[in-house]
Amino acid sequence: MNIYAVLMAGGVGTRFWPRSRSRNPKQVLNIVDHDTMIQATYKRLNGLIDKQHLLIVTNYDQKEIIQDQLPDLEEDNFILEPMGRNTAPCIGLAAIQIVVQDPDGIMVVLPADHLVKNVSEFQQVVKLAARFVAENDGLVTLGIQPTEPATGYGYIQRSDKVKDLDGHSIYRVKTFAEKPNYETAVRFLESGDFYWNSGMFIWKASTILQEINEKLPEIYEGLMEIKDHLGKPDYFDKVADVYRRIRSISIDYGVMQSAENVYVIPTDMGWSDVGSWETVYEISPKDKNKNAAFCKELVVVDSAKSYIYSPDKVVALVGVENLIIVDTGDALLICKRSRAQDVREVVEQLKKKGLDEYL
Repeated sequence: MNIYAVLMAGGVGTRFWPRSRSRNPKQVLNIVDHDTMIQATYKRLNGLIDKQHLLIVTNYDQKEIIQDQLPDLEEDNFILEPMGRNTAPCIGLAAIQIVVQDPDGIMVVLPADHLVKNVSEFQQVVKLAARFVAENDGLVTLGIQPTEPATGYGYIQRSDKVKDLDGHSIYRVKTFAEKPNYETAVRFLESGDFYWNSGMFIWKASTILQEINEKLPEIYEGLMEIKDHLGKPDYFDKVADVYRRIRSISIDYGVMQSAENVYVIPTDMGWSDVGSWETVYEISPKDKNKNAAFCKELVVVDSAKSYIYSPDKVVALVGVENLIIVDTGDALLICKRSRAQDVREVVEQLKKKGLDEYL
C-alpha cells in the first residue's frame, strides 16, 4: 500500500492581507510559528510519506518561494496549475499523475496552510484511513470534534457507524453543511453528530477519478486529455488549454456532497484552518490585557483584546480594544476583530483601484 500526499498550495489567502500577497501567500508565511505554514505541513508528514510520494500543487508564481522553503524537494514533487480552478481540478490533476505511477495509489489530500498541534494523532488517523480505503474504495474525510458553535467552518454530519479501528470510529456521512449561522451552529454542537470539516481527504486516486467522471464529466474529460500528454513536450500547453476551458468548482460541492461512499473519521488533533486574523488572535499567546503583540515594543493605555503585528516598530494603543492591526511597511490594516472575515474585500477594492503593487 503506497500513500501519496497532495498538498494544495495555490491559494492567495486574501483574508490575510496585507501580509499575504499573490507572490507571498498565506502558506509561505510564518503566521503561527517560526516555521511557515507549508513548512509545518511538510514536517507533519515526516515518517508518514516518502519524499518521492509528495506532490505539491501550486502555480508558477509561488513555486520558487516554496522551493526555497522546502529545499530538499525536486522538480518531480511539483504539479503546476496555470490558473486557479478550485479544488476539484487541482485534486484531479494530482490524481492522474498518481494513478499512472501506481494504479492502487492512495491519496492524502491536505491544505498546505492549516494548523495541527497533535502530529502523532494526525499520523495515526491518516494511517488507519489509508487502511480503510485500501479495503473499501471509499472516500474518507477527517472530521474535527467541535469545541464551540463555530460559524467559520463547514460541518459534516455522521450517520451509521461502520467500524472501530485502532481506537477510532468510522461513520458513514449523512450530509455536508455549509458554514452555519450561530443558532444553527449551536444546534449542530448540541446534536453530537456534527463535526467540523477539516478539508482533509483520503482515497484511492482511481476512486476519486471515477467519482469525478460520474459527477463532473467535463472536468474528467479534460483530465484525460492531460493524462494523454503526461511526459510529453507539450504537457504544460495542454494543461493550460484544458484549464482555460474547465469550470472552477470545489471537490466538496462537485463530488463529496452527492457521493454515496463517503465516510468520516472523527479526530481531535488540535486543528485549525487559521482562516482569518481573528483566528490568529485566538491561538496566539497574550499578555495580561489579552493583547497578542508581535512588535518591537507595545505600550498600552486602557487598551485590550487586540492583535498587533508590526515587527519593526514600537506600537502604542490608547483607549482601544478588539482590533486587528497589521503593519507591513508599505501597507497598514486596522479593523475590528469581528470584521476579520471581511479583509478579503480590501483586496477587491485594491483590484478595482488598479493598485496591483499591493496585491
